[in-house]
Amino acid sequence: MFLFRMKRTVTLGVKSLWMHRLRSTLTALGIIFGVSSVIAMLAIGEGASQHAQEQIARLGSRNIIIKSISPPEEEQSSASGPTMREYGLTYADAERFRHSMPDVDVVVPVRRLSQRAWYRNRQVTVEVVGTVPWYPEMSPIRLELGRFLVSTDMHYRQSHCVVDRNVVDELFRFDDAMGQDVKIAGDYYRVVGTMTSEDAASAFDAATGEVATQPDRGGANVGRIYIPLTTAKDRFGEISVEFGGGGHSVERVELQEIIVTVKRLDDVLATRDVLATLLDRFHRKADYQVVVPLELLRQAERTKLIFSIVLGSIAAISLLVGGIGIMNIMLATVSERTREIGIRRALGARKRDIVLQFLSETLLLTLAGGLLGILLGSFIPFLVTHFGGMPTVITGISLALAFGISAIVGITFGLYPAYRAANMDPIESLRHE
Repeated sequence: MFLFRMKRTVTLGVKSLWMHRLRSTLTALGIIFGVSSVIAMLAIGEGASQHAQEQIARLGSRNIIIKSISPPEEEQSSASGPTMREYGLTYADAERFRHSMPDVDVVVPVRRLSQRAWYRNRQVTVEVVGTVPWYPEMSPIRLELGRFLVSTDMHYRQSHCVVDRNVVDELFRFDDAMGQDVKIAGDYYRVVGTMTSEDAASAFDAATGEVATQPDRGGANVGRIYIPLTTAKDRFGEISVEFGGGGHSVERVELQEIIVTVKRLDDVLATRDVLATLLDRFHRKADYQVVVPLELLRQAERTKLIFSIVLGSIAAISLLVGGIGIMNIMLATVSERTREIGIRRALGARKRDIVLQFLSETLLLTLAGGLLGILLGSFIPFLVTHFGGMPTVITGISLALAFGISAIVGITFGLYPAYRAANMDPIESLRHE
């Protein structure tokens, strides 16, 4: 009996909505756009968050990255004359980390220089990375062809190099890079391997709090060429001279970066504190920066939660507006159908029957709008990714949340018109023209 009454109530609701198709469609548009905006904004926020977390995770959750930075007092004093500025990480720091810290697995010293590379009649600006054979163990690069640097290259200061995919595409193009000779600063280096591009996982911008690509001197580096650290020390030295503004500056930096890998994940933060103590003891100036990807990852997770709440709240305002529109239309519908309500009450309909009748119409509007909103909301992130190049991720939680909110909006904003209709005086309703 209950199911029969519910079926009849829903049938009446569908007929009533179908009689006013245009009005019902316009009313449902508020829910459609509200649900789609919730899904789309959460998908954009989730995609951006996951992209950032992937970049941070590629830095290595057990890694601690120490970078050389120019201290502010050095920058201020450089205007007084062309004296040499000496700052940053040293080879002694790398040896100190390796031998005095039992929780450290490996230590990778890195030198980075911006240079011009020639192959036949083609030339490009690249970042020359002087490093050790175990560098790929804690970096996002992966070997494609050939081999990476080996201990023999380090010991004998061989003129061997490994190029990344960007350099292969720009410098060699249709030629096979393996076994070719690349000229860098007057010396030739034999290509012994090719790697994937390091892309966006090798630097951290302290000013913005974001992971970004390694800043290129001059902003035109197309890729990276890896050579033995000992070869880089011999061929390029540790002193660099920069010209600009009518003068020049001289800097001496031994290492631009040291990557430390901790044996256990639980010891990362404690090791960071020990490293900071060692650096503070042997460095009189604040010429280094310690980056812990694990901390960045946890911070990104907290930021993701806040970001999702803010975006979801903004999009939920659209649903609220749609709910208010539904209440307005249903109140108008109650006024139009006052005589119908009186007839139903006179024929024996109870108050709850009237409530169910109008509440079912509201729910049909909101649920239909919710389903159409899910379809539209799932299509918008695809457009954003296709045309805007932004990563988007649609989760089942966002779909359920948007649909559930639309149902709650329908019930909440439909109760008052339904109860108002049910509480009408049947005699006054029959007299209504």
